Amino acid sequence: MAETTASRPGGEAFSLGREDARNAAREVRQRRLRAFLFVAPLLVFITFAFVAPIASMLFRSAYNPAVAELVPETLEALEEWRGDGVPPEAALTQFAIDLKRLANERLSGRLAEGMNRFLPGTSSVVQSTARQLRRVDDSELAARGAALLSEANEAWSEPAIWRALEQAGQVYTANYYLTALDLEMSPEGAIQPRDTQIYLKLYGKTLWMALIITVLTIVLGYPLAFHMAHSTTARANLLMVFVLLPFWTSLLVRTTAWIALLQTNGVVNSTLIALGLTRDPLELLYTQFATIIAMTHILLPFMVLPLYSVMRGIDPSYMRAAMSMGSRPIPAFLRIYLPMSLPGLSAGALLVFIISVGYYITPALVGGTDGQMISNIIAFHMQQSNNWELAAALGSLLLFLIIALYWLYDRFVGAGNIKFG
Repeated sequence: MAETTASRPGGEAFSLGREDARNAAREVRQRRLRAFLFVAPLLVFITFAFVAPIASMLFRSAYNPAVAELVPETLEALEEWRGDGVPPEAALTQFAIDLKRLANERLSGRLAEGMNRFLPGTSSVVQSTARQLRRVDDSELAARGAALLSEANEAWSEPAIWRALEQAGQVYTANYYLTALDLEMSPEGAIQPRDTQIYLKLYGKTLWMALIITVLTIVLGYPLAFHMAHSTTARANLLMVFVLLPFWTSLLVRTTAWIALLQTNGVVNSTLIALGLTRDPLELLYTQFATIIAMTHILLPFMVLPLYSVMRGIDPSYMRAAMSMGSRPIPAFLRIYLPMSLPGLSAGALLVFIISVGYYITPALVGGTDGQMISNIIAFHMQQSNNWELAAALGSLLLFLIIALYWLYDRFVGAGNIKFG
């Protein structure tokens, strides 16, 4: 009788090898599953606390169905209108019917708010016309609705208000991004600058203030981190306590302390007057100066900590070796020590810059009108003007700007581009 494959020595070894391979693959899968279960709570947290809000913001910046859901028949009637002159009478009549319906349902305010975002001053026109149309009989409205609109307010004879309705009725639109970039659509459909330039100047001011804050934290934090890295352990630990002390104090308390220091009768002005350096109090509070000083103080630890962690690992013998070979202290520092500390310096600068660009509380409390940043305008549109779509567009542009700046940083200044020697 012939031997089976399993009874042969070679076949038995092959079978055992396949079994070992399956066991090894099973063990790898189990390890991967255990590793995934360990990080699953973090992934869930990041998804709901970071990814989902950003995705919602990006979607909200281009999606606005509010007006389209209020007057769908009117918007359908306006599809044949080219934007020149007054729309067809059928479209005007349909809008009059829809406006009366919205007035009876107490929804005319939502329509007025949506149109007013594209043509300021439209809200009062819509509201007053809605109040007048509520008293009109349906049959009369269907017969002479276009004339009733013109009688209610002459603004309905202007093409601009109908273009505003058409723009507000777009479910998916890029108009909020255009507004965030101080642009608008002309009646001919071309993109043109707006009469008032607000947001681009504010973006520029925000980036400029963030750059100044970053430079100030470098000027103040680099010597402190250098001293801590070359001090005894006891002194370095003591200084670290003072560096971390602001984290143990409420941000609101720290910002309010700057109000007490910089106000007209505050500590700084009182000291300057007592020393005879000025006769009248200086306008320090509610300025860009106040925002920059307060944020520099608050963000300074974010510069010191990365610098100290890198400097602590730099061997002092490099500097001694350079000077023993004839180099002077300053050239040796610039050619040896500074390049070795660049990873901490670049990490701290990037951290401070990104945080300061999106800061809100401190500019709102001490900045006033002059010291406001883009985050304060975003909060204004969310909390007061209720223009969530524009706020989402401004926030999305800020996100894209930060990503672009980070890419430039990583491309030209990142740790991989640092050269030693």
